[in-house]
This record gives sequence, C-alpha cells and structure tokens, in this order.
Amino acid sequence: PTQYDVVTVNYTGWTTEGRMFDSSTKRGKPAEFPLNRVIKGWTEGVQLMVAGEKRRFWIPGTLAYGEAKTDDPHAGFGPPRGTLVFDVELISFKESPKPPPVPKDVAKIPKNAKKTKSGLASRVLKKGTGTEHPAATSTVTVHYSGWTTDGKMFDSSIVRGSPATFGLNQVIPGWTEGVQLMVVGEQRRLWIPENLAYAGRPGRPAGMLVFDVELLQIAK
Repeated sequence: PTQYDVVTVNYTGWTTEGRMFDSSTKRGKPAEFPLNRVIKGWTEGVQLMVAGEKRRFWIPGTLAYGEAKTDDPHAGFGPPRGTLVFDVELISFKESPKPPPVPKDVAKIPKNAKKTKSGLASRVLKKGTGTEHPAATSTVTVHYSGWTTDGKMFDSSIVRGSPATFGLNQVIPGWTEGVQLMVVGEQRRLWIPENLAYAGRPGRPAGMLVFDVELLQIAK
C-alpha cells in the first residue's frame, strides 16, 4: 500500500514491558483506516508489507507517541510513550483518490490573507452560494485537506473519498473559529497557528497547520 491507501489490518500492540495496550485481534474485528492517519511508524512500516503478510514492528517513541520522560506532565494519560511493539497482519488495502496538490503558499501566511485577533489567517479560494454562517455549536459537513508548513499532507477527506461531519465545538480551536467565517459552498484556506491547533500534543502534527476547507452543509 501507499501512505494514502485505506488498509484493513489485524494487530496487537505492547509496551516493551510486555503490557498489551491495544488489539483488534482481541476485539474480534479488523481495523480499517487511511494509512496516513496513524502514527509515523505505522505509516512507514505497513508500506513495507503485502496483503496476507504478518510482520512485527519495533517503533521508537519518535515515530509513535513520543519518548518517555521522567517529567512528562502527560505521564499516565493517553497513549503509551517510548518504544512500542506491534504484530500486524495486512488483510487487504484499497487505493484512495489522488491527493490534492500542495498549496504554493503553504510555507507562510501570504499578504492577501486576512488575520483575526487570535492569529488565525485565511483567504477565500471560492465564493459560496449560501448566506448563513455556522455557529460554534453547529454540526457541519466538509471536505478538507491539511498540510504542515513543509508541504506534508497529514489528513484529507478527499483522499478518503468521503466528506467529514462533526460538531464545530469538537475540533481544534482554529477550525471552530475558521469555519464560522464561511458559508455553504465556500472554499477557504486556513493558516492555523500551533496554539489554535494541537498545541504540542504527542502524536499530532506540530507547528502551524494549513487547511483547505469546503463547507458542504450546515445541519439544521
């Protein structure tokens, strides 16, 4: 598979102390997901496999959820730190739609973008046909793609071939604020500073993030 393909796998994960922390095999149901939506070690490792293969991975913390630290304020919460060991069986995979091109202005905020007081910047790529703006508590349906400022795509509903629906109060603050600027049918590029994105959370893309968003629907 390529990094953009959707894979179906059975897997079990352990810490190096031998503690099992996750297992689709134990749940009795294979997992399906886009390969670029998981930790870096998975994205890289499963691309080495062919359908029907079983493989064991030793994934360092830098390619997983971060290295273990004695002064880690998140210790004991969330996913395990340090080297992780996974047994993975690649059952099958399906090719995803080709990803959209990397924006030419992905590296920094251009002069023609408008900034809000929070530091969020955006510019309209295509005007919408609607007149209503969603509220912070609205449920919206969107197509989107996200990049880091070095041009690496880390997420895309277009690649998955299916729009995403979610509450605007359930996503990163830059999304909550940015999508409220939009109307249905509009396409907009958002430059979201780190403090309005994942704020340094382990396993999440770091730094300023750039999203192209198309607002398809506001739930009534």
